[in-house]
Amino acid sequence: MKIAVLAGDGIGPEIIAQAMKALDVLKRDGLQLELEEAPYGGAGYDAAGDPLPEATLKLARAADAVLCGAVGGPQYDALPREKRPEQGILRIRKELQLFANLRPAMLFDELASASSLKPELVIGLDILILRELTGDIYFGEPRGRRINARGEQEGYDTMLYSEPEIRRIADVGFQAAMKRSRKLTSVDKENVLETSRFWREVVKDVAKKYPEVELSHMYVDNAAMQLVRKPKQFDVIVTGNMFGDILSDEASMLTGSIGMLPSASLDANNKGLYEPAHGSAPDIAGKNIANPLATILSAAMMLRYTFNQEEAARRIEAAVKKVLAQGYRTADIYETEMRRVSTTEMGDAVVAAMG
Repeated sequence: MKIAVLAGDGIGPEIIAQAMKALDVLKRDGLQLELEEAPYGGAGYDAAGDPLPEATLKLARAADAVLCGAVGGPQYDALPREKRPEQGILRIRKELQLFANLRPAMLFDELASASSLKPELVIGLDILILRELTGDIYFGEPRGRRINARGEQEGYDTMLYSEPEIRRIADVGFQAAMKRSRKLTSVDKENVLETSRFWREVVKDVAKKYPEVELSHMYVDNAAMQLVRKPKQFDVIVTGNMFGDILSDEASMLTGSIGMLPSASLDANNKGLYEPAHGSAPDIAGKNIANPLATILSAAMMLRYTFNQEEAARRIEAAVKKVLAQGYRTADIYETEMRRVSTTEMGDAVVAAMG
C-alpha cells in the first residue's frame, strides 16, 4: 500500500509527522505500508518553482493514496495566481480526478464543552458533508478581469456544472446515505442561480434510483443557519464546490475545533487524497502547538476508504478518543483542568494509546 506524503507548508510538516508516527505503529504490527515524501504547495514552489512539481505529481499518480498537510503562507501572497501554493491542491485534485470530498463533522463527547454551541445541541453530532470538488466557480471558464462598457475594471468567474458532474456526486451522496440513516439533504441556491436549478433537477432524477433514501432540498443560506440552530437534523449533505467549502468549515466549529476535522477526496475507484480541513496556520508554524488530530484522523479515513483496513482505522480513532478521555488537549481545544500538550506530545499520546 503505497502512500505519497506531501507535508506542505506552515504547520503541515509538524502535523504530518504525528500522523506518520501512528502509521509507523501499524507498520510495526505488520501492515504493509510504503511511505514516500515529496514537496508541494509553497514548499514545491521553493524546491522547483511550481506548487505541484512534476516529480510530486508523478509520485501522487503512482501511489495508492496521498496524505497531505496544509499549504500556503504570507511569503507566497505576491506570487502570480498559477504559482500560489493553493494551486497545488486544486491541480492535484483535478489531475487525479478527485471529485468527491468527504468531510465528517463528528463530535467526540469529550469535546462537547469546546463546541461553540450548547452541549445539548451537539452531543451525538455525526454529519457527513459531501462536497463536489472539481467543478463549480473554482474551475469554470471564462474567468479573469476586463474593462466593461463604462470603462471600469471588473473581475468575473463562471459558475458551471455539467450533468455528469452532478450525477456522479449525487450517486456518492445517496450511496453514503444508504450506509447511514438513509437521509440526504441537497444544498443549492435554486431560487437565484440557474446552475442550482439544474443541480436540483439532476439530483431529483438520480434520487429515483434510491427510493429508500429520504431526499430533501435546502437553500445554502438556510443550511448555514440550520447548522448552528439545529445541526443534528442533518445526516448526509451533498452540495457543490463553493457551498461545500463554506459549510464544511462552519460545521467544523460544531466539533470543538477545525483542528479535529479530517477530510477525504476520492476518485471513482476510491483512490484518495487525505488532509485536515484546516489551513497551514503560518502564525503558529514551528511553535509545536498545532492540533495534529485532524491529520491523524485523516490517516484513519485513508485506511478505511482507500485500503479497506477497517480494523486499523478504528484502532487509530479509538486511540484519539482515549487520549481525549484522558484529558489531553492542544491549545485550540484546551479547557481548565485539562492536560495541555504540544503537537508532538499529542502525537506521542495517540501512539501510546494504540498500544
